[in-house]
Amino acid sequence: MTTDKTAIRDAATVILFRNPDAPEVLMGQRGAKAAFMPNKFVFPGGAVDAGDRSIPLDGQPGRLCMARLGEDAAAGVPEALVAAAIRELWEETGLILGSPGAWPDAPADWSDFAGTGHRPDGNALRFVFRAITPPGRPRRFDARFFLASADRIAGDPDDFSRASDELSALQWIPLTRARQFDLPFITEVVLAEVAALAAQDGPPGSVPFFRNDDEESLFLRLRGQEQGLHQ
Repeated sequence: MTTDKTAIRDAATVILFRNPDAPEVLMGQRGAKAAFMPNKFVFPGGAVDAGDRSIPLDGQPGRLCMARLGEDAAAGVPEALVAAAIRELWEETGLILGSPGAWPDAPADWSDFAGTGHRPDGNALRFVFRAITPPGRPRRFDARFFLASADRIAGDPDDFSRASDELSALQWIPLTRARQFDLPFITEVVLAEVAALAAQDGPPGSVPFFRNDDEESLFLRLRGQEQGLHQ
């Protein structure tokens, strides 16, 4: 039996939505030469960086969301995931999840964010999905998906002028049209969850978890440390 030795990296993805009665989600297209999911339309997101563990957060997702993020994870990973979600959203779209305030000692890769007069704040984020990239891919991620309303963005949610070039064709896509785009399989699955959650407040009753390893693929539900992990 061949065992996949590709390292699995923690990653965070942000699903921004607006207009709960007729939801739209923010997506962009990965480059044709990207090593992971070339040409696909995706949500903003990426791998956790080592520095994300030490980022001071003005706010975090709710207690239950943080408990679920901590399941089967090392200490400090939940906070690092929240920081990574905010950073990746900023880098790839130029949009800010933050609270007003000075951050004079911000790390170099957060200096532009701090320059807007904001500090990272994850209070708007809801943890709604988790998936591990199947074996055999050139890169593998243990990705946590966060849902947030565009109402919580500091500034204009249509202003992508400060975005990097990692995602092109950034746009708000009606959920009813999203499947007309070239999407990764897991994104299609996540979109089905978003349709139900966009009109709700607070964390979902449980968080779907697609766990893929060398032995099997399992569909689990994360319910929080007190409630346990169930198939």
